[in-house]
Amino acid sequence: MATLLVVEDDPIIRQTVQYSLKRAGFTVHAVSDGGEALEAAARIQPDLILLDLMLPGMDGYEIAERLRRTDKETAIIMVTALDTERDKVRGLDVGADDYITKPFSTEELLARVRANLRRVRAKEALAGDRLIEVGDLTIDPKSFRVSVRGTQPRLRLKEFQLLLALAQRPGQLSTRQFLAEEVWGYEHLASSRTIDVHVRRLRQAIEDPSDYIYIHTVHGMGYRFEPILKSDLEPNGGVRR
Repeated sequence: MATLLVVEDDPIIRQTVQYSLKRAGFTVHAVSDGGEALEAAARIQPDLILLDLMLPGMDGYEIAERLRRTDKETAIIMVTALDTERDKVRGLDVGADDYITKPFSTEELLARVRANLRRVRAKEALAGDRLIEVGDLTIDPKSFRVSVRGTQPRLRLKEFQLLLALAQRPGQLSTRQFLAEEVWGYEHLASSRTIDVHVRRLRQAIEDPSDYIYIHTVHGMGYRFEPILKSDLEPNGGVRR
């Protein structure tokens, strides 16, 4: 579940935004000034920060600039009544990823949050550097490459991210909710067929040329990543011991 930090000095807006985000399933922390924002960001390491610009003392531009000195990954959405192109360009120049103008609807806010979380997760997946080697499968997040028995199946970005999310939890249940959040950054996706379609394509890509079955369905719950030799599988799906 994504963790968000709301930085807003207006108590009514802060509480309203906090309530809406919590209701949407996010873990939310809220502070009211720049000093608290820097302290909270260092302590809780949020996935995304909603940052008001017009704060007392240290304004949102300075907060974003100071955050970016040590943190290039956390998404920052600036939230403000300032709506000129100059204001927006300045915000983006100091490190914001997006800009939303007051007043805004809850639907717009949630859509922006989800879109920016998706971008963060895509960047994280591509920026990882831990090589995973299991069975006859190799996953190299740094180069965005997968190889199976020396061949390199072509995966789409979401298929690659899905494989990485599963392979980083070997032997564990990855629920549909977890995968929806981890790969798409969108909790409502858990009830759709999108995950199943991507898993089917992924299986074809990595298991058809392999001696192993890697992705196992846990009916009604999700999937488990565990390499099992095809020659060890019984016709009923059990494992020959």
